[in-house]
Order: sequence, then structure tokens, then C-alpha cells
Amino acid sequence: QVQLVESGGGLLQAGGSLRLSCAASGRTFSNYVMGWFRQAPGKEREFVAAITRSGRSTDYTDSVKGRFTISRDNPKNTVYLQMNSLKPEDTAVYYCAAQQTGYYPRTLNKYDYWGQGTQVTVSS
Repeated sequence: QVQLVESGGGLLQAGGSLRLSCAASGRTFSNYVMGWFRQAPGKEREFVAAITRSGRSTDYTDSVKGRFTISRDNPKNTVYLQMNSLKPEDTAVYYCAAQQTGYYPRTLNKYDYWGQGTQVTVSS
């Protein structure tokens, strides 16, 4: 089992920055691909970003490329999502997730563990 706890969400104005953190516990953190997803009201959960087990490769959905950066600190069992130039359309609950087998960064049902989510609200 892996437990994931997100933090760092909040309310801010468009153009601002926020860093989300996801702390993992339970199993060897470096064994997992880590991803960030988000879900806005009335919409399906969607892929935002993912990072490989080593941290050497990343993947982003087009709408956040150049604005968001995913990173991980394996000794600290933590994955981060740095979000810059935030827009109102980034408003959502953000979830981190851990994938044990293979590398399917954008496939929601390939992730084995999920956090409880943290709310990000961007006002215009």
C-alpha cells in the first residue's frame, strides 16, 4: 500500500503561482511513476503531468506546457507540481497518483494509488 497526501492548494488570482506537494508513505517511492491529475466541477478527471521513477523524464498535457513543472525528490518521498501563470481554467481539485507497473503516464486507470486531492481556485 502507498498513502499519498497532497498539500499546497489555495485561492489566488490569475497570473499567480502555486506549488503543490504530494507526500508518499508505505512503499519504496522510487518504484512508482508519479502523476498529477485534476478534476473541475462537472468534468472528468484529466491528466496534467507525470514523471518517471528516476525523475529524468516528464510528460505534460498541452494546456500546461511551459507553465507547470513536475519534479520529485525520491529521498524525501515527495512529488511536486510547480504551477506558474495560473489561469481561471486551471481551477480544479488536483490529485497525485502512483503507478507501480509500466509507464502509462496519461492513463488514469493504470494508476494504483490516489491522494485525497487539494483544491486550487484561480480567480480572474
